[in-house]
Amino acid sequence: MKQKKTVRNQARKDSPGGKTAIKSEKKTEGNSFFSWLLVLAFLGAWLSVGVMWFDLVDYNSVVGTLGGVYDADGDGDFDVEDAKVLLENATVAAKEKTLRKNITTEGDHIQAGPSKPTCLTEKPVMVASPENPLGEKDSLPGENREFTTEESRTANQISPESPPATQPVPTSVSTPESITETTEFTEEPSVESKEEKEAKKKKPKLLNKFDKTIKSEINAAEKLRKKGKIEESLRAFEALVQKFPQSPRCRYGKAQAEDDLAEKKRSNEMLLKAVNSYREVAELPDVPPDLVKATLKRCADRQQFLGRTKGSLATLEKLVQIFPEDISLKNDLGVAHLLLGDNKGAKRIYEEVLARAPHDGFAKVHYGFILKSENMIAESIPYLREGLETGEPGTDDGRFYFHLGDALQRTGDKSAYDWYEAGHRRGHFASVWQRSLYNVPGLRARPWWTAEETGYTALVKMLERNWLTIRDEALSVLDSNSGQFLPEDENLRETGDWGQFTLWQQGRKVAASCRYVPKTCGLLERYTEATSCKRGQIKFSVMQAGTHVWPHTGPTNCRLRMHLGLVIPSKGCRIRCTNQTREWEEGKVLIFDDSFEHEVWQEAESFRLIFIVDVWHPELTQLQRQTLSPI
Repeated sequence: MKQKKTVRNQARKDSPGGKTAIKSEKKTEGNSFFSWLLVLAFLGAWLSVGVMWFDLVDYNSVVGTLGGVYDADGDGDFDVEDAKVLLENATVAAKEKTLRKNITTEGDHIQAGPSKPTCLTEKPVMVASPENPLGEKDSLPGENREFTTEESRTANQISPESPPATQPVPTSVSTPESITETTEFTEEPSVESKEEKEAKKKKPKLLNKFDKTIKSEINAAEKLRKKGKIEESLRAFEALVQKFPQSPRCRYGKAQAEDDLAEKKRSNEMLLKAVNSYREVAELPDVPPDLVKATLKRCADRQQFLGRTKGSLATLEKLVQIFPEDISLKNDLGVAHLLLGDNKGAKRIYEEVLARAPHDGFAKVHYGFILKSENMIAESIPYLREGLETGEPGTDDGRFYFHLGDALQRTGDKSAYDWYEAGHRRGHFASVWQRSLYNVPGLRARPWWTAEETGYTALVKMLERNWLTIRDEALSVLDSNSGQFLPEDENLRETGDWGQFTLWQQGRKVAASCRYVPKTCGLLERYTEATSCKRGQIKFSVMQAGTHVWPHTGPTNCRLRMHLGLVIPSKGCRIRCTNQTREWEEGKVLIFDDSFEHEVWQEAESFRLIFIVDVWHPELTQLQRQTLSPI
């Protein structure tokens, strides 16, 4: 027997198929293991089906619980889109953590050493007056706006011109402690993290019970919109609205798609459709409160964009009625009143806000702004200052730095320049001196110019050659007491009388005025650098003895201002621009950039008469001159 086994084993070893047999045995073992895995998988699948079929688990309660915690996209429950948002948030959070660490380190460095000037950006700011409380001449009530791109409305960069060493400002201007760069770096991260936490706690719920049942169809249309396939998305939402007319979320999606398409096509007509769709959403039954708020806020914003300020005001009033505890909505309502020129209404709103939330920074800066427009200069200062110091959203605006500094100047407080410096460091002003905010970047910035530097020598020579003709026509109007010279109405005078007689305004000829001075208007007709200047005027200016004009700046860096002396007393009349003071001469032209701070004294014994001609900044292209909005 042993011999047979030995022979058999030997034969197996010697046989060429021996190794194959061994491999076959191992393969059988592997197949058996794989079969067991398949069996277990099938068992798991059938178990899942059984659980679902026989309702062994209450999935609604589970998903509801998850939705409350993980509803990242705000549609009312947890799905694939939520997972994407959560994954994206995790990535962003990791980046923010690294960035916050770097910022803290940089903040420590800044605190230890001297601060460095930051890159300059510009925002619109103008002098407020009772007639123009916001100082925004290009956002008038009822004015239709179009989808146009304008350089001056964006946050532009300007080459700054630092104040000369002999300026009447301390050589080392200190920024108020509450708004130093160190504070900016150390406080911002904590504010952001707080907002993030609040956002996580209060994710908007945009789906009602019915919309949850058709969520997959809504998501399909929404994905098209998010991918930029706006026309397809709009068709999808229109089909859903036709199929489910009572669905708030479907109609909201349609409104958003129309909104996006209006932006893409730059169409006011399409934007009006979006506004109507937003309004329809809020009027449907069973609309979730978060969706009502989101819809009406966007509706008000789009109405305001279109210049339908009264409609925007009505929408915001409706919002405040529905959500009376939301302070931010009342603040927005106050702005709507201001845009309508209703200072009293805005003032009442902000008084109500401050009674409930006395430390609300947004309400404070706007309330201070209103007080200053009412010439309550001293009273406006604490509200503007304290509001800026909060650093709350909506307070970091050049207009508030501008008007706080101006109010401080008028009360003789030298800390005005600290705030101008703070505004400059925050990127609102090109420099402490140059504080205009309707700007085009890159234009040469200097306070005083010569005729040769402007390139407008022909215009200057014409004015100086014909100054007697121009003077005589102006005097005839002045002597006639016809009422053509109107008082200055921008609240720029500390004392005295200052009248103006306008021939061209915002690039348009005032024909009624030119009838009184036909020769002067005829002389100017061919000088388009002046007559087409939409950001300036051509006018006579008469200033009586005893007049002082506060330090102020013009609204834009897009123009230069020419002064032709017509009747100039021998002593007592002078103009300061930055730290350089000059005097007028009869028959001679002075040229300066009025976006820089300037101030006027008339201390003579008789009146002073000059002719003011604004011209385009010589470095503006023809296209820019044609497309810039009027001021």
